[in-house]
Amino acid sequence: MADAHDTTTLEGWLAAFADATGTAAPSDDEVAQLLDLARHAAHRAVRPTAPLACFLAGRSGRPVAELLALVEADPRLHAAD
Repeated sequence: MADAHDTTTLEGWLAAFADATGTAAPSDDEVAQLLDLARHAAHRAVRPTAPLACFLAGRSGRPVAELLALVEADPRLHAAD
């Protein structure tokens, strides 16, 4: 397991950012779901869509799993596999 204080790792950087913003770091499941959401956005549209899709996901306040299911069900949004 990575050192949670090492900000050169995914877990460490997210833990530090979560602490700095006063929120909880994402769970392992949420990380996987966000990365999958970003994959759909980046492969369906131009690459900069990925971080902006994650921004919108956060802004929505809805569970990541719910948003990923929405993307996977909408042919306008999901990546061609």
